[in-house]
Amino acid sequence: MPWWDLGLLSRFRIFGGGFQAVSCKRDDSATVTNDWNSSIDFPLIETQNEEQSAMQEVQLGSHTLRSHGVSVAKTHMHDWLILMLLVLLEICLYIIHPFYRFVGKDMMTDLKYPLKSNTVPIWAVPIYAILLPIAIFLFVYYRRRDVYDLHHAILGLFFSVLVTGVLTDSIKNAVGRPRPDFFWRCFPDGKDFYDKWGDVVCHGDINVIKEGHKSFPRSFAGLGFLSLYLSGKVKVFDRKGHIAKLCIVFLPLLVASLVGISRVDDYWHHWQDVFAGGLLGLTVATFCYLQFFPPPYHEEGWGPYAYFRVLEESRPSAQAANMVDMRNGRAAQADVGNQEEEGSSHGFMGLHLADDQSALTLEELETGRR
Repeated sequence: MPWWDLGLLSRFRIFGGGFQAVSCKRDDSATVTNDWNSSIDFPLIETQNEEQSAMQEVQLGSHTLRSHGVSVAKTHMHDWLILMLLVLLEICLYIIHPFYRFVGKDMMTDLKYPLKSNTVPIWAVPIYAILLPIAIFLFVYYRRRDVYDLHHAILGLFFSVLVTGVLTDSIKNAVGRPRPDFFWRCFPDGKDFYDKWGDVVCHGDINVIKEGHKSFPRSFAGLGFLSLYLSGKVKVFDRKGHIAKLCIVFLPLLVASLVGISRVDDYWHHWQDVFAGGLLGLTVATFCYLQFFPPPYHEEGWGPYAYFRVLEESRPSAQAANMVDMRNGRAAQADVGNQEEEGSSHGFMGLHLADDQSALTLEELETGRR
């Protein structure tokens, strides 16, 4: 073999004084090793993908029940405990007897309206004042995936209804004003009776008489909160002149007003009670709403305070994560480039000559064709 063909020796390795052919084919062990490494890298890749998707979720403003629900609940744990105390207080106020105000014979002229059932049943009040707003909150959450908006809306609604309930029931029990149909509650048979001081001596059902001393509605709390919520979501005060948005805002207030008027028509409340109850409910609903949301006329009135606060806090971390991702990407590109350079050299010490002459076979070498 001529000396100029020493490059062919690159196809052989010396083992114990003998020659062993070096195949140019890919080693199966390398394939197995690469497959094994790739199987190990899959969980790491999936973890990185999940972290990147979570970071993108924060950057895009999507905060779901799954990603942020637990943290939001822990943050407002004390609020929910106070809410439970309000529920217990409301139950106690409903059980205790109201103040039995003096009702003389001369006062019966304005309290002798017929006793009739409610046009809007009592069981329907939680449906339109609580369940309907919650359904709208869930619809907004389905569209925006903002757990802060959903949580704060529900919590604000519950506080509006319960705080208004505690205030109105406390006033009811303290004032004890008779309902317009008090006469027939007190004297179902129409035969009135008075004591020596001229006060009524009722002989009707105790529970019916008890309810006869509670004239003060509160239906404006839940629907008033819903009206404020919708006004922020549709951006009714965006100064673009779309006055049709007011129809959406006024609709809950219209329903609340009709319910209050039905109480007057059914002779369960005086009109002054409906007016005062509506004013109190709207005031409490406004205070509760502004605890969680900017005013509807504000530029950011469409979202809760917590939403914008989380976005502000996530910006530095998101920027830092982006910088780390860019650095990792550059390092990965550099590694790939180094591997390509190493692969292009095909080894060292003249072994690249063997790859350049890959057309040569062992048979050609033995026959001496070269």
